[in-house]
Amino acid sequence: MKVKIDGETRDVKTLWREDSTVWMIDQRKLPHKFEIISLKNHKETAKAIKTMVTRGAGAIGCAAGFGMAQAALEAKDLPFHEFMEYLNNAAETIKTTRPTAVNLFKAVDRCLVAAGWGDKEYRLERLIKEADNIANEDLKASLAMGESGARLIEDGFRILTHCNAGALAFTDHGTALSPIRYAHREGKKVFVWVDETRPRCQGSRLTAWEMQQEGIPYSVIVDNAAGYYMRRGEVDMVIVGADRVTANGDVVNKIGTYEKAVLAYENNIPFYVAAPGMTFDLETPTGDDVEIEERDSEEVTMMWGVDEAGEPTRVMITREGTIARNPAFDVTPAKYITAFITDRGIIKPPYREGISWTFG
Repeated sequence: MKVKIDGETRDVKTLWREDSTVWMIDQRKLPHKFEIISLKNHKETAKAIKTMVTRGAGAIGCAAGFGMAQAALEAKDLPFHEFMEYLNNAAETIKTTRPTAVNLFKAVDRCLVAAGWGDKEYRLERLIKEADNIANEDLKASLAMGESGARLIEDGFRILTHCNAGALAFTDHGTALSPIRYAHREGKKVFVWVDETRPRCQGSRLTAWEMQQEGIPYSVIVDNAAGYYMRRGEVDMVIVGADRVTANGDVVNKIGTYEKAVLAYENNIPFYVAAPGMTFDLETPTGDDVEIEERDSEEVTMMWGVDEAGEPTRVMITREGTIARNPAFDVTPAKYITAFITDRGIIKPPYREGISWTFG
C-alpha cells in the first residue's frame, strides 16, 4: 500500500515479520496518526489482535501465523516435549483472541500441522516457513481478486463498500478494495461511497484514509444513507469483504452488511463479496452456525476522535448508564449475493456446488 509519510510516498505493508519481531500499523491511531509498532513475542501479537491494533480477516490470519512463528522461536531451546507444549499453549492463546473470522483459526492450525512431525529443529523450520507462506498467499490472493474483480467494474461506476476490506485488512491491496484499486490504475473513472460503519467507524477512519492515499474519489456517508443513494440510482454496485463464508454461501461480515445486501437486492444493484480461499469455511454448513463476536458496549456509547487542538479524546454520546448491545458481525444469506470475487476467479450461484468445487 502506498502511504504518504512526511510528504514522501512509501510502500508499506499492514504487518510483517522480521525474525522474532512482528511489525504492525496501529490501526487504532488512524487516520489522525500513522504509527508502526513492534511486537516482541506471541503474547504481544495475540493482544494486538484482540485489541484491534490490526483487524480484518486476512490481516489477523497473517498475524496469527506470525504469532505462532514467534512462539516457536521463543521455545526453540526447550526440550522437545516442552517445545510442543509451548506451541499448543500459544495456539490456544491466539485462538481465543477473536471468535468469528475463520482465517485466524486456519492459520494457527496450518502452523500446528506444519510442526506435526520430524525432530524439533525440522518442526521449527517448517512452522516458520508455513507462517510466511500464509502471508505470501495473502498477498497473491489480494492481487488475483483485484485483477478478476476489476473486470466487473465499468468506467464511471459508483461503488458502495462497507467497513474496511482494503490493504489495512490484508497484507496489501485488500479484498473489496483491490478491484477498485485495479480499476482506478487501469484508468477507469470510479467513485466510492464509503459507509462510516459504526460503531468503530472502520469506513470513515480507514477506508477513507486508503482512498485518500490512492487518490480515488470518494465520499463518506452515514450508514443510514446507503438506501437513499441506492434508491436515487447513484450506486452501480456494492463490494464488501468477508470474515467467513460458510459452505452454503452465507457470508459473515461486519455488522450492517446484511442490511446493505437487502437494500441492494430490492434496488436491483449487484452485490459482490470479495474473499480469498482462506475465508471459505466448508466445515460450517450455514452462517447461523458461526459464533458472532459481541464487543464492549462502550464502543457504542462512546466515541474516539481528536479535539480542535488535534489531541486524541474520548467522549460519551449517551447518558451515563445507558445499556447498549454491540454485535460485531452479521450474517448475509447467500440469496442476496450476486457473486463472489475470489483468488480463483468469480463464483456465481448455486454457491454450494461452486464453492465446494473451487475450494473443496
